[in-house]
Amino acid sequence: MNRTFLGTGVLVGVILAACNAENQPAQKAAPEAPIPAQVTLTDTQWNLEDLAGKAVIANSRATLTFPEAGKVAGNGSCNRFTGTAEINGSAIKLGPLASTRMACVGEASTQETEFLKALESAQRFAVKDGKLYLFVNGSDKPLRFDPAK
Repeated sequence: MNRTFLGTGVLVGVILAACNAENQPAQKAAPEAPIPAQVTLTDTQWNLEDLAGKAVIANSRATLTFPEAGKVAGNGSCNRFTGTAEINGSAIKLGPLASTRMACVGEASTQETEFLKALESAQRFAVKDGKLYLFVNGSDKPLRFDPAK
């Protein structure tokens, strides 16, 4: 008898809740946020301006190019590199990257190593005020690029 009484009580509660919902004014759905325009990086060229909080060494040629969909290339500071680029919305994955092995010494060598490592750690990007920002795993600051002229 307890199970029947409990089952009946639950059924009555469900019916009352349904009746109460019918008498409530319809709530407005929250407005949907506008979907930002898809940014395409294909056929763009960029010059490294800031390496996650470090200024780029003078006269370095650290660049980043997206010559076609799914491809990335550029100059690390001394050597050219190329690789794959997977872009989905603002998510980005670069690499693996292959580079030439020309002589590279001193600050240029250090910058190139850090730059290529950062590119392979890229997780997302943004284009704001004409600049490209690459956000990389393990860094609080993004890489910042100016468009190539």
